[in-house]
Amino acid sequence: MALGEFTSWFDQPLSPLYYGADHLAWRDTLRRFVDTEVAPHVDEWEEAGHFPREMYRKAAAIGLLQLGYPEEYGGIPVADPFMAVVTALEQARAGGGGMYASLNSHTIGLPPVLALGNAELKQRVIPPVIAGEKIAALAITEPDGGSDVANLKTTARRDGDHYVVNGGKIFITSGMRADFYTVAVRTGGEGAAGISLLLVEKGTPGFTQTELKKMGWWASDTAALYFDNCRVPVSNLIGDENRGFSGIMINFNMERLGIAATSVGLAMVCMDEAVAWARERKTFGKRLLDHQVIRHKIADMAKRILATRAFMEQTTWQMQQGEVPVAELSLLKVQATETLEFCAREAVQIFGGNGFMRGNKVERIYREVRVFAIGGGSEEIMRDLAARQLRL
Repeated sequence: MALGEFTSWFDQPLSPLYYGADHLAWRDTLRRFVDTEVAPHVDEWEEAGHFPREMYRKAAAIGLLQLGYPEEYGGIPVADPFMAVVTALEQARAGGGGMYASLNSHTIGLPPVLALGNAELKQRVIPPVIAGEKIAALAITEPDGGSDVANLKTTARRDGDHYVVNGGKIFITSGMRADFYTVAVRTGGEGAAGISLLLVEKGTPGFTQTELKKMGWWASDTAALYFDNCRVPVSNLIGDENRGFSGIMINFNMERLGIAATSVGLAMVCMDEAVAWARERKTFGKRLLDHQVIRHKIADMAKRILATRAFMEQTTWQMQQGEVPVAELSLLKVQATETLEFCAREAVQIFGGNGFMRGNKVERIYREVRVFAIGGGSEEIMRDLAARQLRL
């Protein structure tokens, strides 16, 4: 990528090594959607703590929710991971992840259903979700477990034609408004071999939710879930009993790529905003950008973005070739979130007091940094996973 005279990261041409006409067409479609339907309302939605449910139908109208799902369910069967990268980068342009976290919760809630569910379950659940009529969520994390998925405590005891579920989940995206929840439960013994996946539907007796307040992602719907003798039909079992752990693992690679790409996109926004501010703001008789210390801050931001984006595209290319680069994805997620953290910090610093005020992109992004470093596997877990993959 030759930067030339810098205007915006988002105006730079995409590398022809990785991107083609389909990617460019999708980028243009999504950019119009972000500019007209999202960006003008982000501040309002963040302050309100939610966004209109009609956004799911609007997203479906441009094909966003259907991307990657089979035609038989009303989907757009694209298996190209670079489409996921383009999607994440363009969505980041609005300068906030809260709305997108909930809007895209189906991308982690539906894959286990698609991969493991029986024909009836898939036909019942997938079409209305990707059409924007219903909302899907994934419920794995527990108050005492965090990233220790194999030791989850929520139980599901078989009782005739039902499972009786008891336990709780925490930090669940779309936890309040979802219609379908892909829930990890323990149906067998200890460890990964005793885990199953159940589809729990909203309104099931014994199933309740409590809204959670957060540092960032205010517009995202996040909740704690409680199961008190909740009876779920056996027909809602996703895949085979005690074989649910593999369904959980299905999500991780694409989820981590998405987090990394979103982090890169938000870092790009931070630099764009910092450059625009530094060109206009004057101190000591000259523009901020004319101070060497500010130019060096921006150069350091660009250095990290360029390096991380190159790493991301190389890793995405490996995935496109059919590889499963677990170590690279783990380290990419760490590097991308560290790049975001650096760029958000420097952008707020360049903005000075205005960077501490609500209502601008860099302040909002600064509050969201930690969720990217923790969600989808904490940076500590990612480093350890990469080290084990490298057989050190």
